[in-house]
Amino acid sequence: MSSPTGPASGLPVRMPRPRQPGRHRRPEPLVAPEGAPALVLAVPGAPSAATRSLAEEVVSIARSELPGLDARIGYLDGDDSEFLTLRSVLAIAAEERTARYEQAVAAGIEGVKEPDGPVAVVVPLLAGPDNALLRRIRQSVMDSRVAADLTDALGPHPLLAEALHVRLSEAGLARADRARLFTVATAADGIILASVGGDEAVQAAGITGMLLAARLAVPVMSAALDQEGSISSVAEQLRSSGSQQLALAPYLIGPEIDAGLLAAAAEEAGCATAEALGAYPAIGKLALAKYTTALGIAPQQPQGAPVR
Repeated sequence: MSSPTGPASGLPVRMPRPRQPGRHRRPEPLVAPEGAPALVLAVPGAPSAATRSLAEEVVSIARSELPGLDARIGYLDGDDSEFLTLRSVLAIAAEERTARYEQAVAAGIEGVKEPDGPVAVVVPLLAGPDNALLRRIRQSVMDSRVAADLTDALGPHPLLAEALHVRLSEAGLARADRARLFTVATAADGIILASVGGDEAVQAAGITGMLLAARLAVPVMSAALDQEGSISSVAEQLRSSGSQQLALAPYLIGPEIDAGLLAAAAEEAGCATAEALGAYPAIGKLALAKYTTALGIAPQQPQGAPVR
């Protein structure tokens, strides 16, 4: 407890900053509520130094958007030494929450409430639905015996269409801005949006594909990397409708797929390929949006950039 003259227990008191008066004052920045569950990023695929770097960048973006956020990384195929498994990360978060409560009680701090509600919100690092991976993530959460909420995949979302556009432009396969008066000689006139996760993932990718088509003013069709012949079939459809210079746009963050499979698909379809989405800033923002929406502290989802 604290008094008007200071903290009774000797602990520091967080004093609110004075709000700027007037009708045009800035809104108070959103911060993580005290005692809020951890955001645990569930990372699929084989762990590696590159995967760790990507995941750390994603949680860094999320922390920058929500000060005070407790963000952690759990690997679906971790080894519990260099790369902690999702199950272990959840168990550690639960143990630490209990320890904080017991320390507060032992210190005699008044008004301390026993923690309840979820220990963590688990956000899969997936652009679209992949039922096989989501089942494994769900099973890991259950095996941890920790109260945790599991969100959906990050997409579909306009921000992912923006990210795809940027990756294509970085590879010289699309104009960075339709409003500019220069051309890209290698710009694709047809895009294959490559996903993993079967038919449901292809349909979800198609929603983002429509947004991407609106940005690029070229046809975009989605296909499954994990279904034999899907990429080449879509490539043939695009060519038969008049597209001659195709590009493969991975609707993937990266860790969930073997890079060799992507290269093989591009070679089979006879087209160039952009990089996976990786740690594009939208990925961190969407992961945070899934977390805050699960907790009911987000007024709205992050908005995509306007189509130019």
